[in-house]
Amino acid sequence: MSEVLHTSDASFEADVLRSDVPVLLDFWAPWCGPCKMIAPVLDDLAKELGDKVKIVKINIDENQQSPAQFGVRSIPTLMLFKEGKAVATQVGALPKSQLAAFVEKNL
Repeated sequence: MSEVLHTSDASFEADVLRSDVPVLLDFWAPWCGPCKMIAPVLDDLAKELGDKVKIVKINIDENQQSPAQFGVRSIPTLMLFKEGKAVATQVGALPKSQLAAFVEKNL
């Protein structure tokens, strides 16, 4: 069973860019209401998708380098990375069915 991983600017390259499986990265902040709404959805997806995709969160208040590097302007922003490259981006909170479809479509 997979858990949601929390990363930082310091471990971003190892956790996201060098991952051997696709990564769904959630740019979030504690004060963001929609971010809190999708947190349980991400927990569920981490369990359901297991080893197919790694779900990673990065707090943009504590880590400003990574969001700037990828041009994140609003949160939540979800990016799917494959082989170290961002291949798809979704901005805003989505219901679980749509979020799951976004991930599956881009795997």
